[in-house]
Amino acid sequence: MSTIRIGLMGFGRIGRQIYRLAHEDPDIEVVAVSDVGRPEILHHLLTRTMRQAEVRLEGNYLISNRGRTRMLSGNLPAEVPWDVFDVDVVIDATSKFKSIAALQPHIDNGARRVITSVLPEEGIDRVILFGVNNQDADASDRIISAGSASTTATALALKTITSRWNIEHASMTSVHAYTSDQSLQDLAGPDYRRSRSGAENIIPNHTPALQWVQHVMPELDGKMTAYALNVPVQTGSLVDLTLVFSDPDISVEAVNACFADAEKAMPELIATTTDPIVSSDVTGFRTSMLVDLDGTIKAGERTIKLLAWHETLGHARRILDVVHLYSQLDSRREAA
Repeated sequence: MSTIRIGLMGFGRIGRQIYRLAHEDPDIEVVAVSDVGRPEILHHLLTRTMRQAEVRLEGNYLISNRGRTRMLSGNLPAEVPWDVFDVDVVIDATSKFKSIAALQPHIDNGARRVITSVLPEEGIDRVILFGVNNQDADASDRIISAGSASTTATALALKTITSRWNIEHASMTSVHAYTSDQSLQDLAGPDYRRSRSGAENIIPNHTPALQWVQHVMPELDGKMTAYALNVPVQTGSLVDLTLVFSDPDISVEAVNACFADAEKAMPELIATTTDPIVSSDVTGFRTSMLVDLDGTIKAGERTIKLLAWHETLGHARRILDVVHLYSQLDSRREAA
């Protein structure tokens, strides 16, 4: 299989994590990065997580032992001539473009496929929560969402549980680190609560995870509720999941054993711990969830509460997993 040539739009936290992980992946080459930031500042931020010896800036190029990455100025899909760089896949990591109409210009400008790092606002070709609905991917898909960190963690937890037991209801609360689209000080925003300082407040918020988990797992349709709390921590987030089982004999030990088995089967996606961890302890984790086994409790005859930690680096890894998934589908189609 030939090297996958990636164009990356948006060089914020997720974009830089994708670059870092791609640098470790011999099958992926980031050939161009588009962002409105000055190249020297973007490089400086990149070297907070990568050693300067690994990547240096020469003019408008990031240079490493993996090759040269052209730095471009632009923050709109229509502004970048991806065909000039012979890009196979554009990863849109801006978090701004969430519809077919908004993402189609990437295709029009030469990208063969677009994968966005966030959930869409409307139907696109496919939403892939890696480890949950990989089998739904089709080589004809052109505009794809790789979900979100909290959505993938929730779906993986529910898939793990429902593979063994029937549930009557699942209630998910996403306890999420503040994000770059929140202001540090109170500032008029899209709604009253989002106008408050993300660094000073716990902010109740809605989450699209409810819609999209049920979309990829239709067997849960009508069995879920979901809520979000943005909290004033910089990194490290948590899914607090309450499950009502059909079986009155469900136990904490059985649920924890189920996740321990899942960790053995899918160690790249699921991890467990009995350490008394807090949010900052999950910084750098590449799994989609880290199940806090000591946080599992029984709350009533048929109700179990569990905690699953996650971090943006795990989501960045899943985005590249989706890139690989579609590359494999393309290779199979070409070989047929």
